[in-house]
Amino acid sequence: MLGSAVAAAHLPSMKTSETTIGGLEPLMSIEDLSDYLDVPVRTLYDWRLAGRGPCAVHVGRQLRYFVSDVHAWLATQREQEPGHSLDGR
Repeated sequence: MLGSAVAAAHLPSMKTSETTIGGLEPLMSIEDLSDYLDVPVRTLYDWRLAGRGPCAVHVGRQLRYFVSDVHAWLATQREQEPGHSLDGR
């Protein structure tokens, strides 16, 4: 996973579906999310089938991700202490 400083710098450069109409939040494509997390697109689809990963929005036949949902999901993945997994092992 990217460091927070690198991730923050990377996020604005993504090809997001951004609009100023009504101040809507930018959306990331699954390819953008794959690049951001440095995981294959297939992994993101697998996580969806398993009920893991950030929530997505269907826009027609495409999946899009609110940047805030990605950040919220990442916060839940953070270790509570270095070297300890989320399940306490």
